[in-house]
Amino acid sequence: MDKVHYLIKEKRYFSNIRMDVISLIPTEPGQKILEIGAGGGDTLLYLKEKKLAGEVMGVELLKLPNSNQQHPLIDRFQVADVEKEVINAPEEHFDIIICADVLEHFADPWSAVTRISRHLKKGGRLIASIPNIRECKTLFRIIFFGDFRYNTRGGIIDNTHLRFFCKKNIKQLLSTDSLFPIYCKPNILLKEVPEGRKRRLINRCTFGLFLDFLAIQYLCIAEKK
Repeated sequence: MDKVHYLIKEKRYFSNIRMDVISLIPTEPGQKILEIGAGGGDTLLYLKEKKLAGEVMGVELLKLPNSNQQHPLIDRFQVADVEKEVINAPEEHFDIIICADVLEHFADPWSAVTRISRHLKKGGRLIASIPNIRECKTLFRIIFFGDFRYNTRGGIIDNTHLRFFCKKNIKQLLSTDSLFPIYCKPNILLKEVPEGRKRRLINRCTFGLFLDFLAIQYLCIAEKK
């Protein structure tokens, strides 16, 4: 990944608490959680403060000044490109690994998933959120306006996204020799995503027939064999 394109991002790009992801994490106070693409460490800090984890570690491409990366409640934080550098943690150590909107930024997310999952305990879970290129507004712009314009502010066609997925491809990505998917649903279905309220209503009114086109991103869980 080229760091230059990330340096122009707004602070909020790295500094939100992922309540949708947190809602999928089991309530186990002593569990160990690793977040890849942890940004400023806000989600990890929340997990520790709410006693949803006994140990947390974050990995992020950039060192972010005035963030929670070095907060004392975060046990370890590594600044590294996980496609090129080794994660400084034991293998089969974590109960949960979070990859929230990060795998699509990798040149080779398939190899990255294999390497990252080595740090997951047997029976542990990899939780990923990945944008849906099949989303209706994105498709409309591409099909009817011939516009595949990248957005520096974020979104489905973020200018730092290197790979694009539909639901089927996400499940394939998370199906490896050591992982198997057990959950994959649009995050708009969760009450923790208030901006999805309108789309949830449309989904109900259309009897779920167009859910794959309403989905902005998918939240998926894969379990370690």
